[in-house]
Amino acid sequence: MAEALGGGARRVWHDASLSAVVAGAVAVVVSFAGPLTIVVQAAHAGGLGEARLSSWIWAIAVGSGVTGLVLSLRHRVPVVAAWSTPGAALLVTQLDEMPYATAVGAYLAAAALTVLVGVTGWFDALMRRIPAAVVSAVLAGILLRFGLEAFRAIEDAPAVAGVMLAGYVVLQRVAPRYAIAVPLVAAVAVAAGTGTLSLGDVRLSLATPVFTVPAWPGEALVSLALPLFLVTMSAQNAPGVGALREAGYAVPSGPLVRDTGVASAVFAPFGAHALNLGAITAAICAGPDAHEDRDRRYVAGLSCGALYIAVGLFGTTVAGLFAALPPALISAAAGVALLGALGGSLSGAFAEPRDRTPVLVAFLTTASGLTLAGLGAAFWGLVLGTLCRAVLRQTKQKTNSTEEAVRRE
Repeated sequence: MAEALGGGARRVWHDASLSAVVAGAVAVVVSFAGPLTIVVQAAHAGGLGEARLSSWIWAIAVGSGVTGLVLSLRHRVPVVAAWSTPGAALLVTQLDEMPYATAVGAYLAAAALTVLVGVTGWFDALMRRIPAAVVSAVLAGILLRFGLEAFRAIEDAPAVAGVMLAGYVVLQRVAPRYAIAVPLVAAVAVAAGTGTLSLGDVRLSLATPVFTVPAWPGEALVSLALPLFLVTMSAQNAPGVGALREAGYAVPSGPLVRDTGVASAVFAPFGAHALNLGAITAAICAGPDAHEDRDRRYVAGLSCGALYIAVGLFGTTVAGLFAALPPALISAAAGVALLGALGGSLSGAFAEPRDRTPVLVAFLTTASGLTLAGLGAAFWGLVLGTLCRAVLRQTKQKTNSTEEAVRRE
């Protein structure tokens, strides 16, 4: 055992490179630059205190780091784990309507479903059977409010929000990889210059994980756990596997998804809503910029995982930094961080003209924020969109069959 560990350490040392370490660091910056603002918004919506927010940050950062480290070492592939950004967006509208312990119970239920599809090998089959256009429409409906609030923030803080939005557009043209991180730094600088940034209460301190005893989720099984599972599978794990395969890695999707589900279950009582495979961050670590030799890029995954853990240990400080930011900046940063996901979801949803009606039904139902029978808008968007699609497809098939019969006569 000792020899194996020593040999593994020597191999990592031999394969390490500055470019791979930097790629891992960039992936961490991208992860924290925008998506974490959505977690902060969700915590505020649910009325969670600083201690629970700090624990939440600790759980998703340390959980992602440990998962990425283990999987990168095991498979010698740059596996990047992350937290579910669309899942956090879903929680912004859900946490204010249910006890936090119930939400944690729903996290565990979603994690159990993730483990199930990973263990059984149903992951690829499930992604093929659920109407992708409807899932994309539901995700777009969840993300729409963030895009709208990013532009509404211009009214409250034109300088801060304007720099964030303008910087995003410019960087998309010249350096897309930094289109979130650089504008965020610039917006923070503007906030500091205009006196809306207050760092006086920020202290460097380690996070203290807060364990929450899960409650039986009840109605939240379908209003939160199911939508959380579906958006994480479709918007995070599926693209995450795709990014690795696109880079030339023949990764086994089932075991990877299973292990993210196990990690989600372990860290859920401490606040982690869902851990999954990274997509954009995986592309950063698995691309040629990490290293010209594909077999040595796994070091980027190790670098990313180690830095995740380092940042997560100081979750209290990170929470304090975000508390010091003006609300308009957080709204603008969250919206900008999700613009790419929103655009991709809308593109995927409306790609097929014959699905336009069910897609609109799913999108508008989800975006409306309605609650019926205690079940949230994301659930109803998925149900109504899928039913509408089934009815229209069935009607179309009957029409085609009738026309074919008439032609034969």
